[in-house]
Amino acid sequence: MKFLILIRGILVLILTPLLTFLTSLLAIVFLVLFKGSARKAQLFPRMWGRIILAASGVKVTVQGLENITPGRPYIFAVNHQSQFDIFAMQGYLDFDFRWLAKKELFRIPFFGRAMHLAGYIAIDRSHGREALKSLTEAAGRIASGTSVILFPEGTRSPDGKLHEFKSGGMVLAIKSGVPVVPVGICGTYEILPKGKLLAKPGHVTIRVGKPVETKGFSSGQKHELAAVIRGEVARLISMAD
Repeated sequence: MKFLILIRGILVLILTPLLTFLTSLLAIVFLVLFKGSARKAQLFPRMWGRIILAASGVKVTVQGLENITPGRPYIFAVNHQSQFDIFAMQGYLDFDFRWLAKKELFRIPFFGRAMHLAGYIAIDRSHGREALKSLTEAAGRIASGTSVILFPEGTRSPDGKLHEFKSGGMVLAIKSGVPVVPVGICGTYEILPKGKLLAKPGHVTIRVGKPVETKGFSSGQKHELAAVIRGEVARLISMAD
């Protein structure tokens, strides 16, 4: 059994970059040659996530979708246990959203182009005027109707536990004025912890909480908002299946 899991993990490790390239290429063809919409193009990354999860032997359960309203923009604030958080959210969160991604990713051939065409939002993670400009532009996109996902911890958890939330994402929420939806993911750390290369089969639960309105918060209250959202995410993680 352990040998089969090892072989499966190696195959997924090889499959993922190849599938990423193919998905990016198909998305570019759909968007450029067939003049497809960015909304319909989300089919490609959704299938990308689902194929990787299926190949890895990972099943996903989503709870709480009744808490959110289709067509309304949200910022989804998600705990970050593993690379598989991305696959699970992309494959199974049944909502039209885009990712916030550091601007360096948009320079990757094919992948970066596909992200740009599909409406993903670049963020400058440096300090200074350019970073503030990218944050303002992102807030404008969100306020105009684009839902996004962010990981407020800033990076994957090294131990699977929930860590402190950084305030940058909260500034974005306050600037855009849209509600923040806390989301708790369980199970991905056991599948692929930070620092490991080979995934194991497992089960992932995504719990979508109730939106938290941000219009009552000022920029000076970003840490207070971060604490509120973190508390909600912690509660969602601790819920029994």
